[in-house]
Parts: sequence; C-alpha cells; structure tokens
Amino acid sequence: MHHEHHLRSSDTIRDIVIGMSDGLTVPFALAAGLSGAVAKSGIVVTAGIAEIVAGSIAMGLGGFLAGRTEADHYNSELKREYDEIERVPEEEKKEVKEVFADFGLSPALQNQIADEMAKDKDKWVDFMMRYELGLEKPEANRATQSALTIGISYVIGGIIPLSPYFFVANSQQALYYSCAVTMVCLFVFGYFKSKVTGQPAVAGALKVLLIGALAAAAAFAMAKLING
Repeated sequence: MHHEHHLRSSDTIRDIVIGMSDGLTVPFALAAGLSGAVAKSGIVVTAGIAEIVAGSIAMGLGGFLAGRTEADHYNSELKREYDEIERVPEEEKKEVKEVFADFGLSPALQNQIADEMAKDKDKWVDFMMRYELGLEKPEANRATQSALTIGISYVIGGIIPLSPYFFVANSQQALYYSCAVTMVCLFVFGYFKSKVTGQPAVAGALKVLLIGALAAAAAFAMAKLING
C-alpha cells in the first residue's frame, strides 16, 4: 500500500517556532552582554526577567495583531466577493473559467463547471477565495491563540539561558553554564524545527546554533568594550 508523507506544519507550530527562537536568542544575548559588564548574577537575573516579561508581551501582541489583520483582511475580501457575484456574475464566471483553463480543461467543461458553481453562492465565493485570492478562512480565536502560544513559548525559551544565574552568584561563571545549556537547546530546537519544516535537520540545527552564538558573543564583546 502506498502512503504519501506530506508536511503538515500548523499555525501553532509556526507560533512556537517564532516564540522559542526569539526567547532562546534575545535573553541569552542580554545575559551574555550583562555578564561582560557586571559581576553579580542578581543583576543579570533582574534584567533578564524584565526582558522576558516585556519580550513575551511584545511578541504576543505582535502575534495577536497579525492574527486580527489576517481575519480582517479575509472578511473584507469575503464581503467584496459576495458583492461582485451579485453585481457582475458573468465576470466572476469568467474568472472561474480562467482557473480551470490553467488546469487544461476544455472550454465546454469550463462553462459547465462555472454554470454549476453559480447555483450555490456560498460555494462559489469559497472557491473564489481559495483559488483566485489564495485565502483560507482563519480559525476562530486564531489571534488570541497565536498571542498566547508565542508569548508562552518566548517565556519558556527565555528562562533556559537565564536559569544558571539563579544558582551561580558570579555572573561570568554562570555564563559558562548558560552557554553550555543554551547551545544544546538551540541545537535541539533547530534540529526539530528543521524536521518539522522539511529542511535538512543537522544543517538547520547548526544554523540556529550559530545565530544564537553570534548574538551572545556580540553582546558580550560590546559590553566588554564599553566597560573597558
């Protein structure tokens, strides 16, 4: 029996990737930068928690606004399509025929399909939304779900590089543990992200690891340079 394997990356997975990638990278870079400037881990913890709270809210809000914009755009186009099939039905039929012409169907069959589709306005509009405009109806409460998923993922990701500073008093010593833990997590996260999105897993993992390492190294070097 033949089984087809296709990527089914949901919006939720996308939101987790967005939240976790920034959550692992930004607080890690901040902690590394502060470790190059201050000796006490308590200061790093305070600043890190403040950044995680602010970052999760900002990222979550961004996800919410993106979701609302998507829903508003869909509803606006939906209303326009209903209006057009009432005002200019022949033009809309012509657009249906053009879609099926691209599939290689004969003109007679194009006319037959367009006439049949015009009998059900809801299905007609749904067809136009999908195949003319390339729009899928957003899930209910998508904006709120996106905001929560991104925000929570950011918090989880941000706690990982910050966690060693809770237990080690000296910030530069804590940085060593933070680097070790975060590098492993970045690699694992990059690996699974690449697997989900159908990319080469090891290459994707190394790419995510490199980005996180460069961000942290740049922040640490800048802090050292400023503090002479």
